[in-house]
Amino acid sequence: MAKKELSPKSINALVEEVLAIEAEQAQEAGKLGFMCRAMVQASLPSRKVDGIEFTRRNGNFTLTLLAPSRVGLPYGTVPRLLLTWLATEAVKTRERELVLGDSLSGFMRELGMTPTGGRWGTIPRLKDQTRRLFAASITGIYEDEGQTAMLSQKIADHANIWWDTGHPGQAGLWQSTVKLSESFFNEVIGHPVPIDLRAIQALKRSPLALDLYTWMSFRFSYLKQSTVIPWAALQMQFGADYKLTRQFKAALIEHLKSVAVVYPEARFDIQDKGLMLIPSPPHIAKKSA
Repeated sequence: MAKKELSPKSINALVEEVLAIEAEQAQEAGKLGFMCRAMVQASLPSRKVDGIEFTRRNGNFTLTLLAPSRVGLPYGTVPRLLLTWLATEAVKTRERELVLGDSLSGFMRELGMTPTGGRWGTIPRLKDQTRRLFAASITGIYEDEGQTAMLSQKIADHANIWWDTGHPGQAGLWQSTVKLSESFFNEVIGHPVPIDLRAIQALKRSPLALDLYTWMSFRFSYLKQSTVIPWAALQMQFGADYKLTRQFKAALIEHLKSVAVVYPEARFDIQDKGLMLIPSPPHIAKKSA
């Protein structure tokens, strides 16, 4: 797998984003967002995977996704953007039923996506990934020597999508809505992970960068002492679709550069054995949660 280097153009764009982030706090700018804790601890597939079951591990926590064979598993950046939107709206409104908007293009703007058609366009990709995400079942299991805890849930009980993909800017006769499952809703509002939506937009081209940013935002909210996380453990959590640990390590190091630009307070050290996290301020102050 070829290693992708950050171009000067990408670095400049990220620098512009972080200057905006530093200039105004997320809450004051109306850019305070949230992510579901379980999806931060063990993330979705980054690329399309074969089969209908996918598992990621983070220490004693295991996350398993199961999808209908006719639909397939969600993957890539789009379901991550969708999850961020769903969690943010749930925390803000305290409602299980969320309104996605009258038009497809309007909702895509909220996700930071530009509507484009064609086989490889953003419109069919959003439609496909929305279907995959809402159809998937999620099981989280925590196990140690003394206890086992398990939670199985779907993200949505039902969804009504009335968008006209041929005319994305046209309002439909009815509003498109999704009703979150009670268990997913309770998990989101009970354990929200605060994030800066501008950082999400800056990193949205990379599933791994998004995962690293949300994970570090969560981990630094409670980290008390420097901790080294082995490369093999990080691969189980973030890089199950990489065949070789050295390939995953190279990709993680490269994407950490992007995360460090939008989250400069994050302190870490690349070591032979793994990634050392050094106690740092959370990206969003706890009082903002």
